[in-house]
Amino acid sequence: MRAAYHEKLDALSGELAEMSLMAGEAMKKATSALLEGDLDLAEEVISEDNKIDALRSQAEEQAFGLLALQAPVAGDLRSVIAAIHSAGDLERMGDLALHVAKAARRRHPAKVLPDDVTPYFAEMGRVALDLAQDARQVILTRDVELAFTMESDDDAMDDLHRHLFTLLLSKDWPSGVAPAIDVTLLGRFYERFADHAVAVARRVVFMVTGKMPNTPEA
Repeated sequence: MRAAYHEKLDALSGELAEMSLMAGEAMKKATSALLEGDLDLAEEVISEDNKIDALRSQAEEQAFGLLALQAPVAGDLRSVIAAIHSAGDLERMGDLALHVAKAARRRHPAKVLPDDVTPYFAEMGRVALDLAQDARQVILTRDVELAFTMESDDDAMDDLHRHLFTLLLSKDWPSGVAPAIDVTLLGRFYERFADHAVAVARRVVFMVTGKMPNTPEA
């Protein structure tokens, strides 16, 4: 009975890991669509978002089933509760990639980004993918040390996000109001993607240790 229960917990972790993989790939494709004006990639991200949504529903259904039928306690209960919250974070990561892809599609055939901010978004896309991949690894391995190292990548994303505002608020900003709005929204999408990935890692730390890591001050 307990073996079957833990098999279900492992399957649940596998679904969350798959969601993290899919969210990372979605943001990778969305970033390429944004930087290159690639409509096909943007459409691919948009059409595949429902797969991440379906996995969230499936993961939550399994988690609530474990709560209802197995009455888990202690570490097992933490695992189920963390999985429910993590499924929401991972779905949101997919949604944020979707928003980036929709921005690329909306402006097609023109590119969304002014040339002077393109390198920053290329780097933000790289950091976002790294965080999604690390979150997947943390889910599968319960590696608390890796979970904590993700904070440094999140800090790097925050630094990039702040620097975008420095450029936008400069009196020398050359691109006008509409591009500034696009850059502001897109920067926020990447920053929130990173936050959700780190939130997943923190929930794994809670699952393993019974303590939620302190949230760094913004």
